[in-house]
Amino acid sequence: MPSTKDKVLSLWHNKRAQVVMFSSTAIALYGYDQGMMSLINTNFDYLYTMGISGDSPIIGWIVGIYYLGCAVGAVLFSMVADRYGRKKSIFACLATASLGNLIMFVSGLWGRPGALYTMFAGRIVMGLGVGGVDAVIPIYSSELARDEARGKALAQEFQMNIFGLNMAFGINLGVTRALGKSSEWAWRIPIIVMQVYPVALLACIETLPESPRWFISNGRDDDARKALEDIYGELGDGEAGDGHRQFEDLKRIHEEEVSHSVSYWDMLTPSHDQFHPTFITCLVQFNQALTGYGAVSVYGPQIFSLLGFDIVTAENLTMANYLSYFVLMTIAWILIDAMGRRVLMLWGSVVLTVCFLLLAIFGGLAMHADSLGLDQTAMAIPGIMSLFVATGAFGIGWLATVWLIPTEIFPTTARAQAAAISVVIWGLANFAITFLTPIMFNNLTYLIFLVFAATNAAAGISTYFLLPESGNRSFEDNVLFFQEAKKVGSWLVGRVKDGEWKSMPYGDVLLDGSAEAHEQQPLLSRVGDQIP
Repeated sequence: MPSTKDKVLSLWHNKRAQVVMFSSTAIALYGYDQGMMSLINTNFDYLYTMGISGDSPIIGWIVGIYYLGCAVGAVLFSMVADRYGRKKSIFACLATASLGNLIMFVSGLWGRPGALYTMFAGRIVMGLGVGGVDAVIPIYSSELARDEARGKALAQEFQMNIFGLNMAFGINLGVTRALGKSSEWAWRIPIIVMQVYPVALLACIETLPESPRWFISNGRDDDARKALEDIYGELGDGEAGDGHRQFEDLKRIHEEEVSHSVSYWDMLTPSHDQFHPTFITCLVQFNQALTGYGAVSVYGPQIFSLLGFDIVTAENLTMANYLSYFVLMTIAWILIDAMGRRVLMLWGSVVLTVCFLLLAIFGGLAMHADSLGLDQTAMAIPGIMSLFVATGAFGIGWLATVWLIPTEIFPTTARAQAAAISVVIWGLANFAITFLTPIMFNNLTYLIFLVFAATNAAAGISTYFLLPESGNRSFEDNVLFFQEAKKVGSWLVGRVKDGEWKSMPYGDVLLDGSAEAHEQQPLLSRVGDQIP
């Protein structure tokens, strides 16, 4: 039996494990930004340096404009990935995110004039890089990963997103407690610490393999063979022989796909076959924004303040909520492939709607406790519990699922474009939510929870009628749904083949050993399969 040390060394040098760890760390980059801005928004020196007040709508603009950068970066770097390769595109994404972070760090360092505009520039540039990461990393990892439990794999990666969120808020909270809310370095230190992510990833990207699929699609067969050798070893017998078979399969698949290319214009044309799945991709990302959790992640302390807590208590509760968020994401691993994407999203919407209604009730009672003769803390505690439950419901039902669906409902020729469109809609929708949230804080106070209750209900209703269940089905079966929907002339899931796609089929659908199932399997195994 190999020792623990041998297992760790084997994992460390295994290209397959390296791809998984790299992808997970890259996803944490986005989570860090969410946690980073939470306390920066309430730092007195930051507000003074930017020349804005604590209730200024410009706070929302600074936060939200990052998402516009993400939308542009997704399209830009997806094109770079197709033309110059996945690794070069990822390198450019990380370098851009690093540059944007540095621009943010130096904003106002030499005085207030121009500080606000420099911060805007930094947010946009960093958004370009992170948006590219969000679009290209899923393409790269899906081309280099094999996992029958697709949902579990993505849920595990998105738990790293929450790790980044916790890391940023924890550092923010620590330096704020140590230096005070009037300290310049209490907001600059959390920004510059973010450099750990892009710098570490840039340092190790050269050791990773380029996608053999990209090499083949660009007529570089010899490089594709070398990449497969890098992954599997020399193309000979045993596992290496599997590498030779993979090359032959990839070559054949590429030749079949050459004549079926799909453009962005095709995907946005109502008469084209890919318009319906594109609509579903846009719908789930838009609905995720309607849950309001982009706002909760960025404005956590302000949310708890609406329950009547002072700033210090609200910040401590936000940290506890984020830690709970991280732990509860483990449940998503278990449920996403056992229950399906659609069921989790529907139940998530129900729980979120109820929780936000309770938050509106108890938020109102807590805010008016004195005039009503009530105990403020007693009224706020049910609100705290509701927000913790809502956070878990979002993480389990709405975090990883919306990113998984576009990878399952498109043919291979449209999957890269789908990833870019998904990030674009995510960026635009979250820009709107994060921009509007501070305005709603100032004008609606606790009634903002009623708005989120209504938007969650709307998200759940549209999901019920329009979203097909893609879990535990082959890619071909998921594409078949859209063909059948076109035949019956309806997008309502219940009207397509007697509602066959309303629930997830059970059994080894993806593991049937068929040639089609094997074709759709990407190349590498997940970390759990790496240790001998």
